[in-house]
Amino acid sequence: MTRLGITAEDQALADAVARYATEAIAPLASDIDAHERSATCHVPGLAALGVMGMNLPERWGGPGVMPTAMLLSLVEISRACAATSSMIGAHYLGTDAVLIGGDDDQRGRYLPRAASGEWLAGFALTEPRGGSHPADLRTRAVRDGDRYRIDGVKHFISNAAEAKFLVVFARTDATAGARGVSAFIVDTDRPGVKVSAPEKLMGIRGGHAFEVAFESVEVPLANRLGDEGSGFKTAMKVLDNSRLDVAATSLGIAEAALAAALDWARERQVGGEALAGKQGIQWMLADMKLRLEAAWGLTMQALALRSAGQPFTLQSAMAKLYASEMVAFVADTALQIHGGYGFTREMPLERYVRDARILRIYEGSSEIQRNIIARIVLG
Repeated sequence: MTRLGITAEDQALADAVARYATEAIAPLASDIDAHERSATCHVPGLAALGVMGMNLPERWGGPGVMPTAMLLSLVEISRACAATSSMIGAHYLGTDAVLIGGDDDQRGRYLPRAASGEWLAGFALTEPRGGSHPADLRTRAVRDGDRYRIDGVKHFISNAAEAKFLVVFARTDATAGARGVSAFIVDTDRPGVKVSAPEKLMGIRGGHAFEVAFESVEVPLANRLGDEGSGFKTAMKVLDNSRLDVAATSLGIAEAALAAALDWARERQVGGEALAGKQGIQWMLADMKLRLEAAWGLTMQALALRSAGQPFTLQSAMAKLYASEMVAFVADTALQIHGGYGFTREMPLERYVRDARILRIYEGSSEIQRNIIARIVLG
């Protein structure tokens, strides 16, 4: 389907990623889910296409594509395997943080090797007692001369076991609220970094998430991103970007679910008539398509502002909120149309439903997105 705002170059790149996703990612999606294999198995192939650095400019090893091309590529990957898209999104969180909050020395040290797929990145913000409200974080970073000592625990950190580095957010001033939060690049092979076994997840089972403990981990001053107290601002800018990645994952799962429902409705016979001939089914399909296109519209609006260098916090929050709630409806309705067959593991519908559920929680829950929208609307 032709969409306004998508150039021929953007579409050509997305088409190449779609072919790779169809040929290499989709055939493994069910096995990755069933056996909880890490989706990082796809990193070499994705890196060869430039996907692992699509969020980065050419100067720092990326292909230098527009955000639209990146989003379209994530949609195509999510159609095939949402766990793989989730793994890529976590990598983008880490590299975006270095790009946004770091200096040229830090960018040069970390980003080209991340873009090439040699190094995987992660983003360590969430804690056991601080998730959707990052200002509540309790991890501490205490300066000692030309280094910091970090102590604390992070939770639900994607890619942590295989990441070369994590961007860790820690409190450097206990009395300054959000202004007391700083960000650090922490190499995961440093003494004191301890990563748990992967969490047992309901969905996106190949997008492994971990608890990470930092026990007196020494980090050089050169690895602090920006000034002390600038970490929270960096995190918020990164999350503006990442909410569009979540919207892309939502769009991809919904596109796959709708396609499956359309095929089933055309082929499934009940009483000698295809399901597609029944008005009740037609209305279900119409509602699925309507909500999907509305989510595309909100996402493309946010992308246009991001590409133009304009503020897009409101639009990003709206796109993430609507798309993540849309995909829950679309995936569930697609399963309903399949009846009992949709509830079996022989078909991907139950995986779509499980994978979609996290999208209303991470990168800021639906409730947090409503808070952001309301705050901006109220001024």
